Amino acid sequence: MKKTILGQGARIALLGILSLTVTSFKPAVAGTESKSFKEEVVVVSDECRFRDTEFQLDTFYTGFFGSKGSALGTGSGGGFGLNFFFARYFGIGYEAAWYDNGGTAEHLPLAGNLFFRYPICSLNLAPYAMVGGGAGWDGTTIGYGNVGGGLEYRFTNNVGLFVDGRYFYGGSGNVANLRSGLRFAF
Repeated sequence: MKKTILGQGARIALLGILSLTVTSFKPAVAGTESKSFKEEVVVVSDECRFRDTEFQLDTFYTGFFGSKGSALGTGSGGGFGLNFFFARYFGIGYEAAWYDNGGTAEHLPLAGNLFFRYPICSLNLAPYAMVGGGAGWDGTTIGYGNVGGGLEYRFTNNVGLFVDGRYFYGGSGNVANLRSGLRFAF
């Protein structure tokens, strides 16, 4: 009787492992490439931080520089804004600002704007133009229109800085407005 060191099942398993090892090892022949050593390059496209549709929340510092006798006057303070971009280039917004106007507080509760922006995705910048109007009060109610433009820089997909300037016309007299602040996009 012959003694076997390995059983029938163990011999089949060993032969399977050896055949896999031999077939997967192919020495490179001059002028050919081995698939296991081939380098693959994956191209990742840059994602634009300005989405086609997005909701934005602004918090800002504001300064008004008015002519003598203008209803909005000269002063500084702060405010917030809510914007919705329904397309990559177009959006609408609402804002409210409170500021000191020579000892009295001016409140602008009904300010609305239409935005046109042009995202430059490679730089994370979006210059924009805006036109709008609203009403404000400080004992008396005034109506106004405004036109202006600004620039937004996005640090991430959701957080950016913005600065803009506007000219207010109509019942308020001639007033310039500068704003700068944080913008949160969702």
